[in-house]
Amino acid sequence: MNNRLAFPTAPGLEHLRFANSFADLPAAFYTRLTPTPIPAPYLVAASEQAAQLIGLAPTACASDDFIQIFAGNRAAADSQTLAAVYSGHQFGVWAGQLGDGRAILLGDVAASDGGRMELQLKGSGATPYSRMGDGRAVLRSSIREYLCSEAMAALGIPTSRALSVIGSDQLAMRERPETTAVVTRMAPSFVRFGSFEHWYYNNQPEALKALADHVIAGFYPELLAAENPYQALLTEVTRRTAHLIAQWQAVGFMHGVMNTDNMSILGITLDYGPFGFMEAYDPRHICNHSDQQGRYAYNQQPQIGHWNCFALGQALLPLIGSVEATEAALSSYQAEYGAKLDELLHAKLGLLSHQADDDKLLDAMFALMQGSHVDFTLFFRRLGNLRQEESSGDAPLRDLFIDRAAFDAWALQYRARLKLENSQDQSRKLAMDASNPKYVLRNYLAQTAIEHAQNKDFSEVRKLQQILENPFDEQPQHAQYAELPPDWARGLEVSCSS
Repeated sequence: MNNRLAFPTAPGLEHLRFANSFADLPAAFYTRLTPTPIPAPYLVAASEQAAQLIGLAPTACASDDFIQIFAGNRAAADSQTLAAVYSGHQFGVWAGQLGDGRAILLGDVAASDGGRMELQLKGSGATPYSRMGDGRAVLRSSIREYLCSEAMAALGIPTSRALSVIGSDQLAMRERPETTAVVTRMAPSFVRFGSFEHWYYNNQPEALKALADHVIAGFYPELLAAENPYQALLTEVTRRTAHLIAQWQAVGFMHGVMNTDNMSILGITLDYGPFGFMEAYDPRHICNHSDQQGRYAYNQQPQIGHWNCFALGQALLPLIGSVEATEAALSSYQAEYGAKLDELLHAKLGLLSHQADDDKLLDAMFALMQGSHVDFTLFFRRLGNLRQEESSGDAPLRDLFIDRAAFDAWALQYRARLKLENSQDQSRKLAMDASNPKYVLRNYLAQTAIEHAQNKDFSEVRKLQQILENPFDEQPQHAQYAELPPDWARGLEVSCSS
């Protein structure tokens, strides 16, 4: 019995008309299939800000029609549902064919900015690319992806978005039985580096060209006028990737699984799994318990981003036409990354100019932070309160350090640097507070929200989402969400399991 009924005039959803430009590609790029329904779905949370991107009113997100569509239980009007094929390098090793193993693309809809936004259900059942998996996502990982997608957007970091989490009492076996959920993810495109690798390593140049032409026409039309549009595509993706990872580093974000199949061709953060935000500063920190070799440690992310761009360049080589032109497109990565990170770090320190010894000041700062395992987010936020002419108010910042004499010595250097450009305390603090978030998605905050949700109390998920939507604001009523993690949080581990 088919319970997937289209409803073109559901209240509040009537304008949500789907197309599917990805479906215009040849049939080998995907498998057409429908999501597998989940029993008795219920709304865990919906993002009003994400909904506004596609013109949905908040009231529509609470309707039964919304829940049924974004649980995968009913078909939206005109949707052409499919799962895409791609391949990729996983932990540096060629893994061959992968694909949407638990995600199904509904299609794309009009976005409020005049563009298009693809909507994808993650956890909506098995596909031909599930590789023995059940195609489901558990509530735990779904809440983490939902919250982090929206938190990263609020931090100003390019990212896929999350429209909703729809829960179910249906169980899936992971380390133990867990309830399942469906996350609706949104992005202009979900094409990945691994999408190109798939056709390159399968020696299908026509399909490779079709995909590149699709991406350029749809998302980089300005490159059509370039002498070599495929080289220009690689140049632009390399630039965007370098900037993205600089933004990750500047807020202490660790992705955890930077495989080429998790890298967006648009340079946005994609596929939230065992991510983490740096707490006690350690540049070698590994947020993914499954990453035993530390390939994706915090201090490895910049070079892995570069490596992944080379993997994309290898896949595009037949279209670009020469090794020299491909290397030229890749050559900007380090300079783009370095310049972007330098810009962001100067903003975090409230520095308006660039001086010859700034690198020494920054290196000393990070060494000091590492030596005392200083909380990353709290350090930069409290640094904005430092007064140029007096140290009497330094205690909240100074107390983060074990070696307080070393902090005092660095603070003298920092104050001298501020005086060099006639920095003004009040304006500098305003600027620094706009660059240094007070609230980030710490693992223990996510875990607390998850535990409430597993008991059918979704209030903490929604409260945490609202706090993280305004990460730079003081929000004194929520100050406890910006405090150091409790002792019990030290034992939290996040892995690839979801």
